[in-house]
Formats: sequence, structure tokens, C-alpha cells
Amino acid sequence: MKKEIDVETASSIPISLYIHIPWCVKKCPYCDFNSHEASMSFDEQGYINALINDLEVELPHISDRLLTSIFIGGGTPSLFSPESLDMLLSSIREYLNLYSNIEITLEVNPGTVEAKKFFEYKEVGINRLSIGIQSFDDKSLKLLGRIHDADEAKEAILICKEAGFGNFNLDIMYGLPNQTVDNALLDLTQAVEQSPTHISWYQLTIEPNTAFSSNPPQIPNDDITWDMQKEGQEFLKHSDFHRYEISAYTKKKFASIHNTNYWEFGDYIGIGAGAHSKVTNASEGKIERYSRHKIPKRYIELAGSKAVITEKRLLNASEIPLEFMMNALRLTDGVPSKLFFERTGLSMDTIAKELKYAEKGGLLESHQNKIIPSSQGQRYLNDLLEIFMR
Repeated sequence: MKKEIDVETASSIPISLYIHIPWCVKKCPYCDFNSHEASMSFDEQGYINALINDLEVELPHISDRLLTSIFIGGGTPSLFSPESLDMLLSSIREYLNLYSNIEITLEVNPGTVEAKKFFEYKEVGINRLSIGIQSFDDKSLKLLGRIHDADEAKEAILICKEAGFGNFNLDIMYGLPNQTVDNALLDLTQAVEQSPTHISWYQLTIEPNTAFSSNPPQIPNDDITWDMQKEGQEFLKHSDFHRYEISAYTKKKFASIHNTNYWEFGDYIGIGAGAHSKVTNASEGKIERYSRHKIPKRYIELAGSKAVITEKRLLNASEIPLEFMMNALRLTDGVPSKLFFERTGLSMDTIAKELKYAEKGGLLESHQNKIIPSSQGQRYLNDLLEIFMR
């Protein structure tokens, strides 16, 4: 049973829970996530039991902390039944203390069969959906290996709204094979017309160990994708979507709590095959990262024991500043300077030289109480981060 706590006694560092569901109907050629095609039946109940057992192992880390958000990702989590997710969420509520306004997000795909579950997902306590649209162009969807078409995407969004989800995200890609700037803007226009509260608009990248890496498609050159980005950002701005992170755009008060916690260097527990965790021990000044076994069958066998952890390490003090900046500098409005000490335990003097150098180079804005990337720093983020590698 959980230990009752309140906001006053909770850690000042927020903590989130990520739950990984590793199966999908079809592996997309651009996807480098830990996902596996569900060509044969998978052990849904066994996996839910494993997740609950896995959560019990983590209780010493989080039983005395308030959970700010839950994100169920994949794979395709909406392959699981509402009954299974209800069982999982009930266990989480039994074991952990949750903020009264906790954000609980489920990643879903637009297939009609899955969309019919949206009403039940709402009933079990999920209050935010992230819908993997990627494009409203049927040719692009086919090239991306998606199993839905544009009409199914729009139908899924309609069902999402009918089910009562007042908060939902649409995933949209640009820089797609054979895509023009006009095509990219048409995708964005159709996304905005669906009245989402949040849009994740990001460039297609060819990742190692994907089908696209072994057989690359012809994608637009850098000049065309830069035009897409500039014009798309301007369009979203005029549509009242605030760009608060490199690829995240939100209506007022609908920024993702879960993802913001990552970017502000908060803590998170990841359960499920291949999930990653980051936990801060403030009293000892330690930050620990660890990950779980990737293979679903083996994960089910090991969940509930310490053997499910395949890699664990403490961050060295020398690498913490870069780790912090790799997240915080993705936020277009930056972060309060005091957050660096609160989340790392390190003095601002640790990075004073680097901040001054970046500011002099025009990659950071000059601000007394905040660390804010300039528009140039946002565009050339890798160059900005290299400063903190020295």
C-alpha cells in the first residue's frame, strides 16, 4: 500500500512514470523505437502482470513522491484492451501518490478498430491522447508504412472528441519523401482544422538500424526542409500555437506536462521492455540512469526482480551539465537559472564560462535569471550543445 504524503513533503524534483508497450501491427520503416510486430498473438495479460510486478520493484524510489504524469507509449499501446489498462492504472493508484490533476496520456493510432476503444479509455482515467497521424496525404502515409489513410485519421480524431478528450496531441511529420513546402503546409492546415490542443510537428530523420537506413527514400534537401520549417512555424504561430520546444506546439495551458518534465531535467521511472529511468537522490547528490531488458518475452520473465535491469550507472559530475543542457535548451522559452542547481545540485559557477561563451556567440540570449537559447541557438542546437562538452 502507498505511503500517504502531501505536496509539502514531496521532493522538489517532479517525477513521472513512462510505461512502454512494445507491440505494433506493423513496424514503420522510419521507427527506431523498441517495438515488435504483433504478427502472432502476444501475452497481454502476462505483460500487464509484468508491468505491475516491475512497478513494485520501483516503489523504494517513488513511494514517497507525488507522480506528476503518466505516459503510455510504444509500439502501439492502443492494441491493449481498456480492461488491461484499467487493471494497470488501478495498481498505480494503489501503490503511488498522484497529483489531483495528473496528466495521463495514451499513444494511439488512427485505425478504426482502435478508435472505437477511445470512449472506454476515457472511462478508465486516461485524460489525454496522442494520435499518430504523421500525414493527411495517402501517398505519404503509404511511403511511411502507415496502415491508416487520411479518412481514418480524421474519423479517429472525431471519435476522440466525441469521447470527451478535451486535450489531445496530433503527431505530424515534415520532410517526407517527395514532399513539397506546399504539401507540408497542407498537412499542417488540416491538422489545425481538427482543433487539437497540441501538435508535435517534427522532421523525418533517417535513423540507424531502420528499414529506411538500409533503403533510404528520396527526401527533400536541407534548403527545402528549412523553408518547410520556417513557413510551418509562422503558420502555427498565426494559428495560436505556441512553440515551446523544438518540435512541440501548444494552445495556451496545454503544454505536455510529461514531456516538459523531461526537458526540465525532472525524474522519471520507465517500466516495460527497454524502458529507461532517471532518478535523483538529492540527499546524496547522485543522479542515476538505468534501463530494462528490451526483449518482451524475457522482460516478462524477469519483471519483479532486479535482474530486469540490464544497465545502470551514476552520472559523473563532469557529464551532468551537458545532460541538463541537452534537455533544457530544447525549450524555446528556456528555464530559470536556479533550476540548474535545483535539478543537478551543482553551482551555476560550474557552467559560467560556457554560458558567457554561448552568449557572446549569439547562441544564448542575455538574461539575468534565465537560460534561453536564441533563435540562432535553436536552429544550431548541436553547435550550442558542443560548448558544454568542453
